[in-house]
Amino acid sequence: MAEAPIKKDKYTGELDKLTRMLVGRDLELAALKEKRDQEIKEMDRIAKMLVRRDFELSETREKREATLKKLEKRTKELEEARAALINILEDVEEARRKAEEEKNKTLAIISNFTDGLLVFDFENHLSFINPPVEVFFTAAAEQFIGKSLLDLKKIFQLKPLINFLEKEGKEISRKELEVRQGLVLEISSIPIMLEGGKTGTLVILHDVTREKMVERMKTEFVSVAAHQLRTPLSAIKWTLKMLLEGDLGQLSSEQRDFIGKTYKSNERMINLINDLLDVTRIDEGRYLFKPVLTDIDPLIQSVINSYKEEFEKKKIKLQLKREDKKLPKVLVDVEKMSLAFQNLVDNALKYTQSGGTITISLKKEEKEIKISVKDTGVGIPKDQQIRVFNKFFRGANVMRMETEGSGLGLFIAKNIIEAHGGRIWFKSDESRGTIFWFTLPAKKEFEEFLKKV
Repeated sequence: MAEAPIKKDKYTGELDKLTRMLVGRDLELAALKEKRDQEIKEMDRIAKMLVRRDFELSETREKREATLKKLEKRTKELEEARAALINILEDVEEARRKAEEEKNKTLAIISNFTDGLLVFDFENHLSFINPPVEVFFTAAAEQFIGKSLLDLKKIFQLKPLINFLEKEGKEISRKELEVRQGLVLEISSIPIMLEGGKTGTLVILHDVTREKMVERMKTEFVSVAAHQLRTPLSAIKWTLKMLLEGDLGQLSSEQRDFIGKTYKSNERMINLINDLLDVTRIDEGRYLFKPVLTDIDPLIQSVINSYKEEFEKKKIKLQLKREDKKLPKVLVDVEKMSLAFQNLVDNALKYTQSGGTITISLKKEEKEIKISVKDTGVGIPKDQQIRVFNKFFRGANVMRMETEGSGLGLFIAKNIIEAHGGRIWFKSDESRGTIFWFTLPAKKEFEEFLKKV
C-alpha cells in the first residue's frame, strides 16, 4: 500500500515533463507558423512588388520603344531636311554663280556701250556712270559718283546737262542738247520702276554730233539749191502767165492748152521749192511766226473757199460742222496756220475719190479749240502709219495711184501746230478713210506755252 503513491508521482512528473515539452513544441510550431505566415506575406508583398515592377518595366519598355520610333522618325526627317537643305544651298550657289555671270556680262555690255548711261537713285544722287560719260565730259567717275544734283551743277562740265534735266522734268524722250562746242547729245530719261515703285532714274546720252553735222550740211545744201531754183522758176512762171494772158500775142487753143499744163507743172515745182525752204527753216530752228489774236472761223473758211473749184471738179461733198456758240479767239500766225490747215485739206481732197465726202469740224474743248478733217478716201496702210509725220513720207497705196505730192505737207503741218502749243493726231483705215485732229490752245494757255518755250 505504501508503493502506489510513489508510482503516481513518477508518472505525473513524466507527464508534466511531456506536457511541458508538448507545450514548448506547440509554442515553437506556433512561432514557426507565425514566422512562415510572415514569410508568406513578405513573399506575397515581394510578388506583388515584382508584378508591379514588371508592369512598370513593361510600360517603360513600350514608352522607350515609342520614343525610339519617334527618335528614328525625327532622325529620318532631319536627314531628309539636311539633304533638302544641301540641295537648296547647291541651287542657291548655282543661282548666285549664274547671277554673278549675268552681272559681269551686263557690266561688260554697259561698259562697252557706246551711249553714255547715268543712274540716279531715289534721292537723285548719281550712283553709276559708264565709261562713255567720262569721255563726253572729260572727267573721271570718282568726281561724279555719290553726288546730288545740286553738287553736280557745281561741276563745270556737267552744268549744262544738269540744268537741262531739271528744266525738262523726270521723263525726257529724245531731246538734243549741245553740252559743249562740237558735242551734241540726244538725251532720254526714264524712271527705273520695281514692284515697290520708282527706285531711280536712268539717263541715256547718245552722241549725235556727226548726224547733226551731216543733217546741217544737207539742210544747207537744200536751202541753197531751193533758193537757186526758185528765181528761174519764178521767171518762167511770169513768162508763162504773160503768154496765157495774151500779153505776147494771141495763142491757139492747142498752144494755150500746152502752156497751161506747163504753167501748172511750174506751179507745182514752185510749191515744192517753198515746202523745201519751209522744211530747212524748221530744221534750222528759224521757222519764226508772228502770232496775232484772231477768230479761227474766217481762217478756216478762207482755206475752204480756195478749194471750192477742186471740190466741184471732183464731185466731192463738203460738210462744215460748227458749234452754235462763238469760238474764242486764238493767237496764231495766220499765214502759217492757214498753210497747216491747207495741207490737211489738200491731202483729204487729193486722196478722196470722186463722189466721196470730206467733213470739217470745229468745237471748243476745255482750254483749247479742236479741229478735225475727215475724209472717205483711200486711207493709210496700218504698217506705215508710224511714219505719217516723217519728211517725204507717202503711203504705198497712194504712190500706186500716181497722185502728186512731196510728202512734206504733214511734216510742216505738225511743226506749225506744235509751234503754236497745239497737238495733232489721226486715225485711219485703209480703203475706208482718214480723220486728222489738231488742237490750238486758247489765248491765255498759248501765252503760258510761249513763256515755257
